[in-house]
Amino acid sequence: MVAARVDPPWDPAAWRAAARAALRAGVAPERIDWNGGDQGSLLGGADLQTLAAVRDAPRVPAEFLALADAAVCHRDGDRHGLLYRILWRLAEGERSLLQRASDPDVHRARTLAQAVRRDAHKMKAFVRFRAVPGADEEYVAWFEPGHWIVDRVAPFFARRFAGMRWAIVTPYRTALWDGEALAFAPGGSRGDAPAEDAREDLWRTYYAHIFNPARLNPTMMRSEMPQKYWKLLPEAALLPDLMREAGVRVREMAEREHAAPRRKIPVAPAPAPVVDGSLEALRESARDCRRCPLWQPATQTVFGEGPADARTMIVGEQPGDEEDLSGRPFVGPAGRLFSRALDELGIDRRTLYLTNAVKHFRFEPRGKRRLHRRPDVAHITACNGWLQAEIAHVRPERIVCLGASAARAVFGPGVRLTEERGIWRTREDGVRAFATVHPSWVLRQGDPSAQAAAYAGFVDDLRQLVTA
Repeated sequence: MVAARVDPPWDPAAWRAAARAALRAGVAPERIDWNGGDQGSLLGGADLQTLAAVRDAPRVPAEFLALADAAVCHRDGDRHGLLYRILWRLAEGERSLLQRASDPDVHRARTLAQAVRRDAHKMKAFVRFRAVPGADEEYVAWFEPGHWIVDRVAPFFARRFAGMRWAIVTPYRTALWDGEALAFAPGGSRGDAPAEDAREDLWRTYYAHIFNPARLNPTMMRSEMPQKYWKLLPEAALLPDLMREAGVRVREMAEREHAAPRRKIPVAPAPAPVVDGSLEALRESARDCRRCPLWQPATQTVFGEGPADARTMIVGEQPGDEEDLSGRPFVGPAGRLFSRALDELGIDRRTLYLTNAVKHFRFEPRGKRRLHRRPDVAHITACNGWLQAEIAHVRPERIVCLGASAARAVFGPGVRLTEERGIWRTREDGVRAFATVHPSWVLRQGDPSAQAAAYAGFVDDLRQLVTA
């Protein structure tokens, strides 16, 4: 027998490394002890890492890699051996093995993978963050997963809640996000997370008002929201009363006099930019902006961020998906590429004032995704008062416009980015500025060599800030 070690046992990369070594050494599935790796084989066999390779590792279908990545997170103690047995059979010539749904090994692996995916879905749906008392914008959540899924699901929360610092504590593993990088620590207990926070009373009030008794289906509800998760949900305490009163409320709804629906959302008056006062007062004023229709589908106004006396102001196009959710500019993929360019040039991002020409996210729903749409001239014009007020408050020495929309907002119509890229111009207020491409344009270059060239040009444009 040969001892194989997968450490940690839920890590797909660790399993792949062990499986590849066994496959190259020509070790048949029945000769591997996958459970004796930590202390050597229970049957006294050799360690897998000491075996010499006798053949190259064959290519396997991408479908198998996706199947293995999910199934290895299951709590089933035989999953490593099961997956290696499938891999061995694929390498030995059963190339269509995964298409045979009735095969016992394939059926079992798919069952494990499906259970892991279902558990991951429940974690995304039922994790509830609570504010840490006395801490500034720090949140902790407690969750009890059925399988080893924390490493698999944590990147989802890092993308979804990029703008806050949080921890998800589980009995075996803790995921930590500091706003920049994801880390992991040993597990904890339910007491490590706050029992509740001040926002939960507001949420319970909202939930009680939107609860529709006419659509109550307890069987379906318990299927989609199993009762083992109820202890994590603030609204769970309301469910018994809401379900008990559902019949009465439905009758009241049926007997209520018909009222014509309100076809239009009332539009609040558009606040005027605050020129006098602090930058914080301007930010608060922009929070309720209704100057264009973009406020309706967006999550929130994404205002500028940075020192009130910054010497350099960066103006982008508009918030993206992550910015819209977090309320902070330049935290999405384009923002991270921009930060990477600044690091290469030795420019401290914290010294810059970062903002956008348009303060709300314009997007097109596509299934569960929200696809970016370029803002119209009308949106740029409506939002320009906020940008000009920011410039008046910060009084930067120089401005960098990222993209054509930002250049139009800063210089006015008639600016051609392709002709004036990287060329300094002086505004009427005496502030010097130049325009370059938006980092999202760099990311859209599909060919790796084209993307590398686009990034190098982008960095060269920003280098003018160093020489300035």
